[in-house]
Amino acid sequence: MMRKTLSGFTLICMLLFLAACSNPELPKPSPVQYEWHEQERIMFVCLDPCTWQGREYDDHSMPLERINPKALDTDQWCRTAQLWGAKEILFVAKHTGGFCWWQTETTDYGIRNTPYRNGRGDVLRELSESCEKFGLNLGIYVYPGDETWGAGIGSGGRTRDPSKQEEYNKIFRQQLRETLSNYGQALEVWFDGSCIIDISDILEEHARNTVVLQGPHASLRWPGTESGRLFYPAWNTVKNEDLLTGISTQIHGDPDGDAWAPLETNTTLYDHYWFWSPQKEEKRKSLDHLMECYYMSVGYGSVFLLNSTPDTNGLIPEEDVALYEAFGKEIERRFGSPLAGVDNQKGSTITLALPESQRINHVVLMEDYREGQRIREYAIEVLIDGEWEEQCRGQSVGRKKIDYFPGVETSKIRLKVLRSVGKPKIRNLSVYYVDNFTPPQKQSIRAWSAWQKLATWDQSDTDAGNIKLDLTGKINLPGQYTVELIPAENAIIGIGEVKMFYDGNLTLDEFTSVSGNSININRTAQVTGKSRITLEISLDCENPCSGEINFRPALIY
Repeated sequence: MMRKTLSGFTLICMLLFLAACSNPELPKPSPVQYEWHEQERIMFVCLDPCTWQGREYDDHSMPLERINPKALDTDQWCRTAQLWGAKEILFVAKHTGGFCWWQTETTDYGIRNTPYRNGRGDVLRELSESCEKFGLNLGIYVYPGDETWGAGIGSGGRTRDPSKQEEYNKIFRQQLRETLSNYGQALEVWFDGSCIIDISDILEEHARNTVVLQGPHASLRWPGTESGRLFYPAWNTVKNEDLLTGISTQIHGDPDGDAWAPLETNTTLYDHYWFWSPQKEEKRKSLDHLMECYYMSVGYGSVFLLNSTPDTNGLIPEEDVALYEAFGKEIERRFGSPLAGVDNQKGSTITLALPESQRINHVVLMEDYREGQRIREYAIEVLIDGEWEEQCRGQSVGRKKIDYFPGVETSKIRLKVLRSVGKPKIRNLSVYYVDNFTPPQKQSIRAWSAWQKLATWDQSDTDAGNIKLDLTGKINLPGQYTVELIPAENAIIGIGEVKMFYDGNLTLDEFTSVSGNSININRTAQVTGKSRITLEISLDCENPCSGEINFRPALIY
């Protein structure tokens, strides 16, 4: 009896199929995305005329002759960043008020018209030189709006007076070109709240090796909160159509997405203020708070962006510096020396033997995400009295996942990848024991808040009507929110145009989207304060209708 053999063609097809299974076509980070992600920690530097005003947003009330940070020392900023392991400084070169910290002829509202260094100062240049000196990367935040042009918070650069738009477009384009071409290679550029001005050619010329937060060229995502904490699981991929909105967040994360866009988890050192004042120093976060943020940002696979707030002398306050130093030392204390570890492994099961039986309570797992985020579910098991006992289970890994559990005595641990796309590629698996450890709380991406009844409506005619909602006090932190219209019995409604306003100023259309009878609100601007926030909803009714309006936070701490 003859045995059947595979033809050469069939064998080749099978080999190609197996190769495709082990090396699937997943979204992968670009070289610059990978370089940015590997930094793990970034320090924000927020300094603005509002620092002198004791405000969060510049109202132009401080005369320029009184803005003179005489002791400003960008070397001190860099030394502070290094104390807690930050590898980049992201500097607010221009905030909402339009004040420019570099030498520019595009505006009179800038450093050249202050007494600082007799009007010849250039803080962006000083910082660029300090970053090079200390081996740090430079990121640049240039706000697309500008109150001096009537392009307010949340405008993306759209002027309230349409006749000024073309001229302001030229101004902003020149400002961006100056900051990206005269101060070395920026690794990151921020367009807080998106950008409506066409800057494609400038980014192509000067920012090919730069990651972008928000706007149509975004390659990073804002989480959707400024808490410094992610929900879990956290995926690095999204659908490209969501990324192209310019304001996609963690809520758009999709393990089966077709675009790579990692999360940058940002938060303040003062809760919840970005700019210094003596009173705000009283809101300084604790070391335990910062460690919780570390676990729920870096430990969920993202980059952690922590703010710093130079005072009116231009220096980061000493007590802040001491906290950054303590933060860096605590990270090192916990994760600087693993009890055991293994690198560069492939496959669904990896066993790690400790030098001897020891007490453990932390496992750090890292994927080689250069080949995509492959792991979809995994478990960590520990050998106890000859039996494997599961200690924790997770889904997303990406760059790093920090798992923790009550201390157990063991000589072996085992990683079991329960679901993956292609063969798992493990960059590192390490085990630790951390004493004096308070576990951070765990949050799920599905931890929606309860619905609140907001209002009712009653329309007695069949024409399209307008509903006006005042959300002031309801939306007082950055995040994502949902408004839902519940029609009364037999009523049929359709939501047409939706407009959102900050203090009477129209925001970008992208900040709201309609899904059925729900309106999703993405608040990426106006981070603090008590500004009035309103919605105008165009409503179509086939029959005279009425109903109630409900509201809830969707993604916020």
